[in-house]
Amino acid sequence: MSQSVVSASAQGATFLILLQVGSRALTFAVNQVLLRFLSPELLGVSAQLELFSISVLYFARESLRVAVQRQTHGTQAVVNLSYLAVFFGIPLIYGLALLWLSSEIPNVPHFVDALSVYCLATFIELLTEPAFSAVQQRLLYKIRASAESTATLLRCFGTCGSAILASRYGLDIGVLPFAIGQLGYASALLAIYTYKLWSVAKKARFSLLPKQIASTQETPVIFNHFPLPLLRLTGSLSIQSALKYILTQGDSLLITHLASLTDQGAFALASNYGGLIARMLFQPIEESSRTLFAKLCAGIPPSPPQSLLKASRILTMILRVYMLLSLTAILLGPKAAPLLLTLVAGRAWASTSASAVLATYCFYIPFLALNGVTEAFVAAVATNKQLHSQSLSMTLSFAAFSSSAWFFISYLCWGASGVVAANSVNLGGRIVYNVWFITRFFGDRGVKWSVWEALPTRPVLLAAQVWPWVTQYRPRPEWLLRYGVVGELASLGVVGASWAFVVIFFEEGTLVEGWRALRAKEEKEE
Repeated sequence: MSQSVVSASAQGATFLILLQVGSRALTFAVNQVLLRFLSPELLGVSAQLELFSISVLYFARESLRVAVQRQTHGTQAVVNLSYLAVFFGIPLIYGLALLWLSSEIPNVPHFVDALSVYCLATFIELLTEPAFSAVQQRLLYKIRASAESTATLLRCFGTCGSAILASRYGLDIGVLPFAIGQLGYASALLAIYTYKLWSVAKKARFSLLPKQIASTQETPVIFNHFPLPLLRLTGSLSIQSALKYILTQGDSLLITHLASLTDQGAFALASNYGGLIARMLFQPIEESSRTLFAKLCAGIPPSPPQSLLKASRILTMILRVYMLLSLTAILLGPKAAPLLLTLVAGRAWASTSASAVLATYCFYIPFLALNGVTEAFVAAVATNKQLHSQSLSMTLSFAAFSSSAWFFISYLCWGASGVVAANSVNLGGRIVYNVWFITRFFGDRGVKWSVWEALPTRPVLLAAQVWPWVTQYRPRPEWLLRYGVVGELASLGVVGASWAFVVIFFEEGTLVEGWRALRAKEEKEE
């Protein structure tokens, strides 16, 4: 059973990673086209609209998504509970839209029209939640990959196409291209999920519409539709989700109130580029591992069974791979980031604060990586009481974030880079709690686990000490520098290739194990 779950989860992670790589590559290409038609002000306003959509979706469905992952049996219960996201989402859309309009409206064309379209798109996306939850619960990652890849394609075509057409006919449609793209994305998600999952639902004997479920002594049901334990867990997670939202979106909220639209656009560009690794690699692994850990560690008795030992090994392997990627980002990123920004966005964008923010973001990537997977483990196995304890640690982290943000932005005048630094302090505190929880979780069950086992080998750590010097004083022949930015990137690429050789040579075992996990095929339990 556990081997089947691991294999399915590994295949799911592979699908999600490929999906993220493909969709982000397409989005990246489209953004390069859009940058030729948009000013930093318009990009800043588009970030505000995206924050609106993210806020509604987060508060409506985040706690429900985490809760339904604890439901190891019964897809219908998952589908029923997911309809609460639609129920909660309607007043959230209306209330947050009024809040956005009551604040100072940006002086850009068609902002109100774009916000209205975002409201409709957000509602349509919430309607996909029952199907999404069923796909996650049954590990049907191919359906999810198909839906999200097609939706991303339509969003890119809608955004880019409308911007190009408007420019060709001399129309100033402001931020409407982003709204059109978002509406296409949500509509495609709903259509494909419904089409592909309807036949699956018939075969598996569950319905994508709300349906009565049986109540048992172990799992009582209220209103004939909703399992009471999952509702209680959702309530506990809702409080934590609200706090987590502030911690996760605190940088966006902060930059919205403290920075000009131009600075907001520069920050949005830097965070989009800087977060590519997190969205393409870390997020899919976090989502699939959360489901995996919930299934491997569910109902574990005090004696350590094979599934618990397997969860420990998988977590250690993921953390070590993350640390290797993080070291690479820290050693090469700050030098490469400004050069890449000049190449892909142009010198006009590179001359803004985006270059400095992007370089700073490279030091933030390790915090994103380690917090993502450790928090996924905590969310998968923690009890209600332990979730409250985690909420307290998040509160302390938020206090540290607030005070450090004031220090970095107002006192040191770091601007948008200060937001990144403050977020690093925030995630650092959360990582400390997560590691403490995981160590105690395994220790209480007789399994020895230590985060130090996830550290790279000593030769790699020693090489990392001297690599900044290698990067700084790398050879740059005069004939190569004649090619400008491309030449600088080429010389940096040689240094990067040398570092990759060091990592592959000394960490071959870890990399092979990670590759085998992603390539794992589902096997029948003997």
